[in-house]
Amino acid sequence: MEMKKKIYTAEFKQRAVELYKRSDTTYSAIARELGVDPGSLAAWVKATEGSPVGEENIFQMKENLRHLQKENARLKEENEILLKASAFFASKSL
Repeated sequence: MEMKKKIYTAEFKQRAVELYKRSDTTYSAIARELGVDPGSLAAWVKATEGSPVGEENIFQMKENLRHLQKENARLKEENEILLKASAFFASKSL
Protein backbone atom coordinates (compact mmCIF):
# COMPACT_ATOMS: atom_id res chain seq x y z
CA MET A 1 0.00 0.00 0.00
CA GLU A 2 1.30 3.45 -0.96
CA MET A 3 1.70 6.00 1.86
CA LYS A 4 0.70 9.57 1.10
CA LYS A 5 2.96 12.35 2.27
CA LYS A 6 1.15 14.61 4.69
CA ILE A 7 1.32 18.30 3.92
CA TYR A 8 1.11 20.66 6.87
CA THR A 9 0.19 24.32 6.64
CA ALA A 10 2.66 27.04 7.52
CA GLU A 11 0.46 27.98 10.47
CA PHE A 12 0.48 24.40 11.81
CA LYS A 13 4.26 24.19 11.53
CA GLN A 14 4.72 27.54 13.26
CA ARG A 15 2.41 26.54 16.12
CA ALA A 16 4.19 23.19 16.48
CA VAL A 17 7.55 24.97 16.74
CA GLU A 18 6.17 27.44 19.28
CA LEU A 19 4.72 24.58 21.34
CA TYR A 20 8.08 22.81 21.33
CA LYS A 21 9.99 25.96 22.30
CA ARG A 22 7.60 26.75 25.17
CA SER A 23 7.72 23.23 26.59
CA ASP A 24 10.43 21.41 28.47
CA THR A 25 9.95 18.13 26.63
CA THR A 26 11.41 16.21 23.72
CA TYR A 27 10.70 16.36 20.00
CA SER A 28 9.20 12.87 20.27
CA ALA A 29 6.70 13.81 22.96
CA ILE A 30 5.48 16.92 21.14
CA ALA A 31 5.43 15.11 17.79
CA ARG A 32 3.41 12.24 19.24
CA GLU A 33 0.95 14.72 20.75
CA LEU A 34 0.53 16.46 17.37
CA GLY A 35 0.59 13.29 15.28
CA VAL A 36 3.68 14.24 13.28
CA ASP A 37 7.05 12.63 12.70
CA PRO A 38 9.67 13.73 15.27
CA GLY A 39 12.16 14.27 12.43
CA SER A 40 9.74 16.68 10.76
CA LEU A 41 9.29 18.65 13.97
CA ALA A 42 13.06 18.80 14.46
CA ALA A 43 13.49 20.08 10.89
CA TRP A 44 10.82 22.74 11.43
CA VAL A 45 12.52 23.92 14.63
CA LYS A 46 15.91 24.02 12.91
CA ALA A 47 14.44 25.98 9.98
CA THR A 48 13.29 28.71 12.36
CA GLU A 49 16.61 29.07 14.17
CA GLY A 50 18.23 32.38 13.37
CA SER A 51 15.15 33.82 11.69
CA PRO A 52 14.49 37.38 12.87
CA VAL A 53 11.67 37.83 15.35
CA GLY A 54 8.68 39.78 14.08
CA GLU A 55 9.26 38.98 10.42
CA GLU A 56 7.10 36.66 8.35
CA ASN A 57 7.84 33.13 9.47
CA ILE A 58 9.96 30.84 7.31
CA PHE A 59 7.10 28.43 6.67
CA GLN A 60 4.80 31.12 5.33
CA MET A 61 7.62 32.41 3.13
CA LYS A 62 8.17 28.93 1.66
CA GLU A 63 4.45 28.54 1.04
CA ASN A 64 4.34 31.92 -0.70
CA LEU A 65 7.39 31.03 -2.80
CA ARG A 66 5.79 27.75 -3.92
CA HIS A 67 2.61 29.62 -4.90
CA LEU A 68 4.58 32.26 -6.84
CA GLN A 69 6.61 29.61 -8.67
CA LYS A 70 3.41 27.87 -9.80
CA GLU A 71 1.91 31.18 -10.91
CA ASN A 72 5.11 32.07 -12.78
CA ALA A 73 5.08 28.75 -14.64
CA ARG A 74 1.43 29.26 -15.60
CA LEU A 75 2.11 32.79 -16.85
CA LYS A 76 5.10 31.63 -18.90
CA GLU A 77 2.93 28.98 -20.54
CA GLU A 78 0.20 31.53 -21.29
CA ASN A 79 2.79 33.91 -22.75
CA GLU A 80 4.18 31.18 -25.00
CA ILE A 81 0.69 30.33 -26.27
CA LEU A 82 -0.04 34.00 -26.99
CA LEU A 83 3.25 34.42 -28.86
CA LYS A 84 2.50 31.39 -31.03
CA ALA A 85 -1.05 32.62 -31.70
CA SER A 86 0.27 36.07 -32.56
CA ALA A 87 2.79 34.61 -35.03
CA PHE A 88 0.10 32.39 -36.55
CA PHE A 89 -2.34 35.25 -37.11
CA ALA A 90 0.41 37.55 -38.39
CA SER A 91 1.37 34.97 -41.04
CA LYS A 92 -2.29 34.47 -41.98
CA SER A 93 -2.79 38.18 -42.72
CA LEU A 94 0.17 38.33 -45.13
